[in-house]
Amino acid sequence: MANNGPNWDGLLKWSLSHSEGASSSRRLSEEDRQWFMEAMQGHTIDSISRMKMISQIMKTPEQVLEAQGVTSDDLEGMLDELQEHVESIDLANDLNSIGGLVPLLSYLKNSNAIIRAKAADVLTTVVQNNPRSQQLVMEANGFEPLLTNFTSDPDIRVRTKALGAISSLIRHNQPGITAFRLANGYAGLRDALVSGTVRFQRKALNLIHYLLQESNSDCKIVRDLGFPRIMIHLASNQDFEVREFALRGLLELAREESERNLDRADVNLRQLLEERTRRIIVMSEEDLCAAREERELVDSLWTVCYDEPSHLREKGLVYLPCDDELAPDVVRDRFEPPLRAWAARRHDQTSESSVPLLLGPAP
Repeated sequence: MANNGPNWDGLLKWSLSHSEGASSSRRLSEEDRQWFMEAMQGHTIDSISRMKMISQIMKTPEQVLEAQGVTSDDLEGMLDELQEHVESIDLANDLNSIGGLVPLLSYLKNSNAIIRAKAADVLTTVVQNNPRSQQLVMEANGFEPLLTNFTSDPDIRVRTKALGAISSLIRHNQPGITAFRLANGYAGLRDALVSGTVRFQRKALNLIHYLLQESNSDCKIVRDLGFPRIMIHLASNQDFEVREFALRGLLELAREESERNLDRADVNLRQLLEERTRRIIVMSEEDLCAAREERELVDSLWTVCYDEPSHLREKGLVYLPCDDELAPDVVRDRFEPPLRAWAARRHDQTSESSVPLLLGPAP
């Protein structure tokens, strides 16, 4: 942070003098100055006003921000606040109408990797389960910089955040899925799987599973790019989520029999399932309960591939008494913005509530 903080007053003068249609001799009124200062210092609870001010800052060139004492920490904090506002679907959709979407997309090309990553994180929240904002981002050519960051940014955190944004952007969005295929997005997913970075691998596997469920024809693409071999390797990963996501992908490939996308005679596949079975059999009761999904996936994959009951089923380890308790929705909790998820759950529980939400109606 700068010693005396950002010079918001100077920044306002620059913004006004360079705004579209503004005269170079335009004078800054005391009312304008006070409104801007209060907005940027947090003295207002008007979310739209705050979003407008943040949008104005994002339109300002990096060198001007630096000259006015605005640091990368300031910008990251500003994006954090913007992300809180756009947890509301209504405010997320308002971002474009107030002129904030295009500047946010431009931050995907910021010289600072932290800002590039945070911009993608905010976009993830904007488009999450939000068809209108998905359409607006596609129309604003937001897919292209996200794909570039996902496939070629030198910073792994930027690549991971960009993949998260792409995943949210193209879900239940056929034009987005089509654009992903045409841009050879699957090659980027393959690179993510072999990256050795757990968070990157999780996001890639989760998106692969979704895409395979959406279109059986994608199984052939995945097979031809060598994904089965990689997923067999990842299915024995130390991270349980990577293991489960990899097993899900393998099961989707095995179920699509028309193209034989998964070689069931592959000795590595059989060795994997035998090894996972042995490890599950010797688990403690607590670990067995925690491994519910892995137990079911290993059993299903064995049955589909070899047309016989698995050893887990023979030993009665596929379904256990502890499975009667509802398992947490790990995927939703990981990928859905927390405030939006909370609002949705609250709406389900109190559909006739008379108390309005402060951040707008639940989605």
